[in-house]
Parts: sequence; structure tokens; C-alpha cells
Amino acid sequence: MEIISLQSGSSGNCIYVETDGVRLLFDAGISGRAAEIRLAEHGKEIRDCDALIISHDHRDHICAMGTFHRKFGLPVYVTRRTFDAARNRIKIGKLSDVRHFVAGETIQFGSVQVETLSTPHDAVDGVVFIVDDTNHRFGLLTDLGHVFDGLSDAMASLDAVIIESNYDPGMLRDGPYPDFLKDRISGPRGHLSNEDSAELLKFASASRLKWACLGHLSQQNNDPEIAIKTHHQILGDCFPVTCADRKAVSTVMTLAKEE
Repeated sequence: MEIISLQSGSSGNCIYVETDGVRLLFDAGISGRAAEIRLAEHGKEIRDCDALIISHDHRDHICAMGTFHRKFGLPVYVTRRTFDAARNRIKIGKLSDVRHFVAGETIQFGSVQVETLSTPHDAVDGVVFIVDDTNHRFGLLTDLGHVFDGLSDAMASLDAVIIESNYDPGMLRDGPYPDFLKDRISGPRGHLSNEDSAELLKFASASRLKWACLGHLSQQNNDPEIAIKTHHQILGDCFPVTCADRKAVSTVMTLAKEE
């Protein structure tokens, strides 16, 4: 299994997962040109993707949904409520192949399953994803709201994860945001802090989890060094922890089949 973060943060999100001949894009929060170029840096052709799967209706996850569909020919998988909310939020344009799923359902792509979990994030019908190819389970867990029921059990089942680590509490408290926005971010329908993320990762199996990549870091209220330091303080060195870039493509993160 290969995972590439094309970008992760409040300015745009898009994640690529390839396994068993299935190629999936999660979210379309960056331009089509940026997605195409960044995938090409790793020898990947965006038009070869089998689907674009949307997590929720916030602009940093949907702004190029129409472009990805029309320019690259990608069918769009999205809940009906998220799709309706997205059309009210931005100009999507005409989409000829939209495939609705219900939060909590599993989507099948050949031998690959994409499990969806409903979240309490302040979106209309937000979900997160677990990709299962029968050999490995990869979690894409951002925009969570808070650690909701079932999330710890899901974490314990994973071999790798991109997990939200949005803010440092001290930086948020002392930062420039107005109080209402600080309350929204740190509230039960907002985002996970570095500490929240690290505590959730405690539920991961130290013998199973190969790596964790911290995603959706705030530009104003977090710093990659602080985020990683916080995780190491809480978790020790059980598994490698890296950060996805807010503006650039990541390396190819892999899960290899065990002999």
C-alpha cells in the first residue's frame, strides 16, 4: 500500500492511496493542476485514479471537486447530504457521475474496502476513512471534532494512520484568533489538539502500527516541531511520527506485505 499526502491543512487537503491495483483520491481541496503535478513527482498519473471520495463539505476539502471530476474523469463518491451542502457552499458545476454512500457504510473497490465512520466535526455529514486491502488497514482520520465512541477501537485496528493534530493549546490560547473561533476549534465539533492526537494514538497497537503521520496542522496555532515533540513526550518512540506538509507533497509512505 502506498499513501501520498498531496497537501494537508486548512488551506487544502488531498490524499492519494494505492493498493492492489486500486487508486483512490480522498478530498479535492487543492487545484487540479497542483494535484496532477504533485502526483507526477512520484510517477503517478491522476487520470488513472478510480475514484474521488469526499469526507465533508468544508471548502478545504471540496473546492476542486468539480474540476477533478470533469478534467480527470473521476467518479465522485460523497454522501447525499454532503453533496447538497457542497453545492450550496461553492460552484461545483455539472457532475455526471456522482455515487452516493451513507455514513457508516463500506465502499468496495475490487479487493479493497473503504470503511466510513461518521464524525461529530461541524460539517453537515462528515466522515473519516479506513482503507483495508486484506493485508493492511490505513486510517485517514482528520476533522474529527473530538474522540468519539468507536474511534479508539478503530485506531487499535490500524497499521498506519494520517491523524489530525491541529493545534497546540498554548499557541491557540495566546494567538490572534477571536474568542469565538478559538472556542470553535477547541470545542467538541472542532479539531484535535496535539495532546488529543497523541492520547488517541495510545490506543494503537505498538506491535501493529508501523507509522503515524500528523495532518491538518494549523498554520497559526501549531508548529511541526512542537507537534512531534508533544507526541514523543506522550508516546515515547513506539513508532515513527512525521508531519504532512501544509503546502507540499509528502514522500511516498508505504505499508509492505509481510513475507
